[in-house]
This record gives sequence, structure tokens and C-alpha cells, in this order.
Amino acid sequence: MLPMLPMLPFSAACERNKDPILEVLRVPFADRAQVLEIGSGTGQHAVHFARTLAHLTWHPTERLAYLADLAERVKLEGPHNLRPPTLLDVRQSIWPERSVDAMFTANTLHIMSWAEVMSLFHGIGTVLSPGGVLCIYGPFRYEGRYTSDSNREFDLMLQERDPDSGLRDMQAVTALAQQYGLRLDADHDLPANNRLVVFTKEPG
Repeated sequence: MLPMLPMLPFSAACERNKDPILEVLRVPFADRAQVLEIGSGTGQHAVHFARTLAHLTWHPTERLAYLADLAERVKLEGPHNLRPPTLLDVRQSIWPERSVDAMFTANTLHIMSWAEVMSLFHGIGTVLSPGGVLCIYGPFRYEGRYTSDSNREFDLMLQERDPDSGLRDMQAVTALAQQYGLRLDADHDLPANNRLVVFTKEPG
């Protein structure tokens, strides 16, 4: 009798958005070597991106509550260039990687409090090397306006569940990024009213 494989958490949204995200990432990550992913979730993105972008070494991370399932997916499905995941809470003072030339995070900023978003960018500013790129995927507001009715409803649902969470305003995120030498280079419109924004860290 064959052993039962573990039932891993699965995100239908990850399956839908992984290829549109990948098509954008191909350009800024073309000449990169080390990618730190913040909040890898189910690991579906990490497996897909590492497998396709085989020139990269992909470093997934998660908070403790989700780390075991993520590690199991990486073990079962991950290609050779996908590293075992490491623990990362954005508020911790020392991050697992000390220097990388690329970073990626998906659907995290609206789950975090603004204080955690500030900690996130502090960590990015410390770990991302000069000239490095940061790619952020998810829904945003622009000057207080929503890009769709569904995003407004989603934001209200998030805030009812946790008043500290909610869709972030792109202008506020950009201003925060600038404090750490990150300039906004591109803002891509992706399916389901999501964006993928690309920041570059100023050299030296």
C-alpha cells in the first residue's frame, strides 16, 4: 500500500495569479541571483517561480504558524534552487538573509498593520543590496481611491476583521519606500484588480 501524501494548504488565487505575476517578474529578475520572498504562504508561488526562473536562488520565509506546511511543500515539490524556508516575522531585528539583490512579497501589506509595514520596509532597507529590486503584488488604493468596487468591499471586510489591516495607499507606500532609498520604477495592472509594483534601491 502506497503511503498517503500530506494534504497541503492550497490557494486557488495563487494558481490563478502565478503566471501573470511571473510574466512581470521575468524582466526585473532577469539579471538577479538571490531572491528573498517575504510571506511565502502556501509556497505555490515559490515553487512555480523558482522552477521557471532557474537562474535564481529563491529563499522563502514565513511566520511560525505557517512554516511547517510551507516547508513540507518545498520538500515535496521544490526544485533544486528553492531553499528550505526560514522563519521571518518582519518585526524581528535580524532577518534570515543578510544581503540579497531581489525581494518579492505577495498579498502581505494589507494583512499587516501599518506599524508592521514600516518594519517590513526597515528590514528591506537593511537586507536589499544597492541596485537591488523589490517587487510587491497585491491590491492598493491611489490617493484614497479604490481601483474597483470589489477592492472597496474587500478593504471593508479586512478592517471589520482587524481594524489595523486594510488596503494601503500607493502614495504612502512610495513615500515610506523612499526613506530607505527605494524608488518606484514600474506599476503594472494585473488581473482581479491587483497591481505589481517594482522598486529599485539606489546604488551605494
